[in-house]
Amino acid sequence: MNTIPKTWFITGAAKGIGEALARQLLERGDRVAATSRSLRSLEAALGPPSERLLPLQVDLTDERSVQSAIERTVATFGQLDVVVNNAGYGQQGTIEALSDTELRKNFEVNLFAPVNVLRHALPHLRRQRSGHIFNVASIVGFQGGYAGWGSYVSSKFALAGLTESLAAEVGELGIKATVLYPGPVRTDFLSPGSLVVAERQIGDYKEAQVSLELHLGTYAGNQSGDPARLALLIIQAADDAKPPLHLFAGHIANELAVQKMQAIGEEMEIWKVSSEATDFPV
Repeated sequence: MNTIPKTWFITGAAKGIGEALARQLLERGDRVAATSRSLRSLEAALGPPSERLLPLQVDLTDERSVQSAIERTVATFGQLDVVVNNAGYGQQGTIEALSDTELRKNFEVNLFAPVNVLRHALPHLRRQRSGHIFNVASIVGFQGGYAGWGSYVSSKFALAGLTESLAAEVGELGIKATVLYPGPVRTDFLSPGSLVVAERQIGDYKEAQVSLELHLGTYAGNQSGDPARLALLIIQAADDAKPPLHLFAGHIANELAVQKMQAIGEEMEIWKVSSEATDFPV
């Protein structure tokens, strides 16, 4: 159990996982800098500023806005201990149908916005020689075989890869990094206000259409993941002296990860001889 209050910087804290995490941290006595695109929605969710809560209206795709938020956090609380890159959104659409604008916008929020946060948080963590970074990906950032979700999948795969490289870089500085792979979590992720559907739809891609209908119909509101319990998992990992680099959340995420690793192992074994034949002869 944590006995020394930490200072957290959480993006996307007005709803879902971010809100649940911020609430629990405040209840246990930690300090929270919480960001959202709307200060009104943030204060409606978590309350007005206090000794332990700093609500911040931030455009995560604007580096100056992010820099200002990080500087205000450190100036207000005197330190920065844990960064949670949680903000992001789903983009549906087949690879052929997605416009360049749709794809790039999804990556701006899901990948480049977290990089903006890291760029300005890391100098403080590096000076302290301590800190922990959580990048919230998704199980689709590990197992991406979902028709119609290529933009979202690839942005989360990129975030996962970024976290692996980050961990290799900052380990010598006493900083830890974890990529979180939640399964389906019962938030408003699949609501019309969050999920973005590509303007262009191509009828030949039946599997993608079926997947979209399932997510908007059957899955929405029935996800197995509890955001409050997921928040507890993040806190548990942050308090652990040896936290994982890869953290899967929920039975669905764990099952899908195991299935992928088994499938890769089988393919590698089948193709091992041909694969190793590509080396120069010894």
